[in-house]
Amino acid sequence: MTRAPARRRQPRFLGTEIPALAPEAARFHVLPVPYEKTVSYGGGTAKGPAAILAASGQLERWDGASDPGAEGIYTWPAIDCRGRPEKVIASIAATVGKILRLGKVPVVLGGEHTVTWGVIKGYLDAGVRDFGVVQIDAHADLRDAYEGDPLSHASVMRRIVEAGIPLFQLGNRAYCEEERAARARYAVRYIDAERLVRERIEAIALPQDFPAQVFFTLDVDGIDPSVLPATGTPVPGGLGWYQTLALFESVATQRRIIGFDLLEFAPIRGFHAYDFAAALLVYKLMGIVQRRGIRSG
Repeated sequence: MTRAPARRRQPRFLGTEIPALAPEAARFHVLPVPYEKTVSYGGGTAKGPAAILAASGQLERWDGASDPGAEGIYTWPAIDCRGRPEKVIASIAATVGKILRLGKVPVVLGGEHTVTWGVIKGYLDAGVRDFGVVQIDAHADLRDAYEGDPLSHASVMRRIVEAGIPLFQLGNRAYCEEERAARARYAVRYIDAERLVRERIEAIALPQDFPAQVFFTLDVDGIDPSVLPATGTPVPGGLGWYQTLALFESVATQRRIIGFDLLEFAPIRGFHAYDFAAALLVYKLMGIVQRRGIRSG
C-alpha cells in the first residue's frame, strides 16, 4: 500500500531562535493567511506566508537595535483559505479576535491584500472602533469593485473606508480616476510616491484628528522593485528599504500601533534573498513596536 507523503509541519516565526511559548506568553502573534483569489497580474501570493516563515529561521534575534524576540512570538496555524471569500474573511476575523482578546499584537502574513479586510473585521467584531489605518502600497485599492468583485484586492481599502475607518496612504503611484474620487469622498489623506521618493521624506506628521491607535498595512509592492521585486504587481518608483522602516517608525512615534500586516509577497523560486528580506522586514517592524514601549504595545 502506498502511503500519502507526510505533511510538513509549519515552521514557527524565528522558531530556530525563540522557544515555543503558550499564546498568553507572547506579545507578537503571527497569523499566516495564504489567500489568493483575485490577483490581477502575477500570482504566487498564496506561497508568501510559508516562505516568510521558513526564511525567518535564518534571522538573528538582535535586529540591530533591540531583541524583539524577547517579547515572545507565537505562530498560529495558517488560516484555511478554501471555500468562498466570505468564509475565509470570517475565519481571519475570528482568529484576529482571539488574538485581541488575549491582549496581543496581530502580525498577519498574506496572501493578497483582500486579507486586510478580514483583519479589520476582526478588530471591529471585537469592539475596537477608535483606530485608523496607515497603508504603504503602490496602489490605492479604492475601487468599489474590480472585475465585478467587491472583495478584490483592488477594493480592500474601499471596504475599510466605507466602514468608517480613517485612512492615510503612503507611496501610491498607480490608481485610477475612480480612486481619486474615492479619496475625496472618504477624506483619505495621502502622500504619493512621487513626493515621498523625490523629496526623500522619511517622517510624516499624522493629522491631529487621526485616531490614537493605528493598524499598519504594508503591501510589498509599495517598496521599489529594485529592492523587493517578489510581488505580483511591481511598479517602479517605490520606497526604499530604510525609507519604509523610517516611515513606519514615524507613525509609531505618534500613535499606538495595534497590529500590522505584510501582504502580496510572491516568492520567486531560487531567489531566497527576497524571502529573507520579507522576513527581516516583518521582524524589523516588530522591533520598532517593541522599542516604542507602552505607546505601541
